[in-house]
Amino acid sequence: MKTADFLVEIGTEELPPKALRTLMDAFRDNLASRVDEARLAHGELHAYASPRRLAVRIDQLALAQEDRTSEQKGPPVRVAFDDDGKPKPAAEAFAKKCGVAVEDLERVATDKGEWLVCNVTEMGRGADELLPELVEAALAALPIPRRMRWGAGEAEFVRPVHWVLMLHGERVVDGEIMGHRAGNTTRGHRFHANREITIARPDAYLDALESDGRVIADFDRRRALIVDGVAKAAAAAKGTVVDGESLYDEVAALVEWPVPLTGRFDKAFLELPREVVTSTLTGHQRYFPVAGKGGALLPAFVTVANLESKDPDQVRDGNERVILPRLADAAFFWDHDRKRTLAEREADLADVVYQQGLGSLRDKAARTADLAASLADELGLNPEPVRRAALLAKCDLLTGMVGEFPELQGTMGSYYANADGEPESVATAIGEHYQPRFAGDAIPATDAGRLLAVADKLDTIAGVFALGKRPSGNRDPFALRRAALGIVRTLVEGGIDIDLKAAITRAADAQPTDGAPTDALAADIYGFIVERLRNYFLDRDASLGAETFDAVLAREPASLVDFARRLDAVQSFVALDEAASLAAANKRIANILRKSAESGEAIATLNVALFDEPAEGALAKATASAVTAVSPLLEGREYTEAMRQLAGLRDPVDRFFDDVLVMADDDALRANRLALLADVRDLFLRVADVSRLAID
Repeated sequence: MKTADFLVEIGTEELPPKALRTLMDAFRDNLASRVDEARLAHGELHAYASPRRLAVRIDQLALAQEDRTSEQKGPPVRVAFDDDGKPKPAAEAFAKKCGVAVEDLERVATDKGEWLVCNVTEMGRGADELLPELVEAALAALPIPRRMRWGAGEAEFVRPVHWVLMLHGERVVDGEIMGHRAGNTTRGHRFHANREITIARPDAYLDALESDGRVIADFDRRRALIVDGVAKAAAAAKGTVVDGESLYDEVAALVEWPVPLTGRFDKAFLELPREVVTSTLTGHQRYFPVAGKGGALLPAFVTVANLESKDPDQVRDGNERVILPRLADAAFFWDHDRKRTLAEREADLADVVYQQGLGSLRDKAARTADLAASLADELGLNPEPVRRAALLAKCDLLTGMVGEFPELQGTMGSYYANADGEPESVATAIGEHYQPRFAGDAIPATDAGRLLAVADKLDTIAGVFALGKRPSGNRDPFALRRAALGIVRTLVEGGIDIDLKAAITRAADAQPTDGAPTDALAADIYGFIVERLRNYFLDRDASLGAETFDAVLAREPASLVDFARRLDAVQSFVALDEAASLAAANKRIANILRKSAESGEAIATLNVALFDEPAEGALAKATASAVTAVSPLLEGREYTEAMRQLAGLRDPVDRFFDDVLVMADDDALRANRLALLADVRDLFLRVADVSRLAID
């Protein structure tokens, strides 16, 4: 098979930096799947991207599809020919469809008789004929929320397209993509090499762009250069980079020829809260903050220019001048906001609508305060700090600093609470109550912060559900899935042992809506949170089976801490030699009891005097011993040891089913045996429904 490397590059205006890596990877993956569907053999795929281009190189792409032979089935021979063997219209029509004479048709014998067949060879199409439509399809499937048009054409893309390069080997693939005829030229750096650059063949692409165009098109290499360059620049300023990972991808998506430079600012600005300085540098300007040996910020930053200036000092001065008014604004907000305490702003929350139908921000704060205080009471904690924190937690939304830096909500509330002389527990809880903000973020570190975070998120979910606006499909405008996962993580990882169902009911009862009845609403919310709980546990432990989770869920433990302990116990139980037999026995018992209940069978109180087989007495004795052994374990939530003890029931349970006919003709005997099985089943159900387990 003949092959040649393939390269496609889509040249655009500056692409959205936060989406560039996603677009790059999706373009590669989309093209790979379409090339595979087109039956074009190939080697490895490589994705490239810079602010003005998306590109994919495919190693050793076949020049054409392989021919494909397929067998087409026609009519039965008895239908296709008459008694004299002459072809009927059915045979002639099938032959015409296949493009052959009737006598050239083959016959295949099957269990249902003999049939006419013909083998049709589909000639493979050339790759160059297929590639334009494959590339167009790959681009059309990119995750672009909103596409734009440009000029008089009908093409739509994330940004206007200015050129298309498409090579298969050294040959240009003739085709039109996004309204542009493909060629063999790309374009260099907008300032250093603003000209067309000819690419002779796909494997010369990266080197030609870098040497002739001053563009590093390999995203990962460009990012690595930025990481190294920024670290060296920070070291030259006698410091280290602060939180660089949050910026490296975005900066790599902003520049094609990275040149790190160090700048400085007035050290007086370091009197501002640390987060204010770092947000000013990173959020507005994509500068990298620098910290000294002790971790304290230095009055320095590293920026990454997109060109190699002949006068770097001028570039440095320009960046320093840009950051000065930003920091000055932050200093103004810091001083101005502290002229009023958070408590003085609390009444103003009544003037801010939280959500139509759910009252004001003050209403939300009051609901959250009551719920958080009730959770503290349930845990035997002082409810006053968390109540106070809940009432003040949203007040920083009314400050100038949070208006300028929305990402600092909560954080600034904590600083302002400290400045107001609020107790440390209150200030810390305010700062923690949005956590975890994103995947991988830490949960709150304090009890008050955890309870406030859970109460705030529960109120949000309950309110939106009460309005009938629960998430559907990919739509989740209120980020309720993230809120639910935050509740799960905070309760489980923080060891917050509360009755989740009761908390949900209180949150639902407090909503000022006339929606669904509270019981139905609470059940809906519980199911929603449980789905996040399922994902949380299954993602955390690849060895955990869905049926193990379902076995615990069937008991609906009130506390997620209790749920986690039961889950660990059942997972340990599954690994025991006795587990498969006992799971099967529980399933059998569950079916027997269900069918008995459906048929109106009575289950009597167990009467040992009615035992008719030795296996009955043995199982009753083993069950009674198990009850004595596991009851204190269950009381102390030592579920793993309890399940290990229950594993000892395997032999008496197996013997019972081998020797005893449960559904005996005698009514009293049958009812007594059902009672014994119900006792066994109830014992396991005190931990989980192991009948749901599927164990080989």
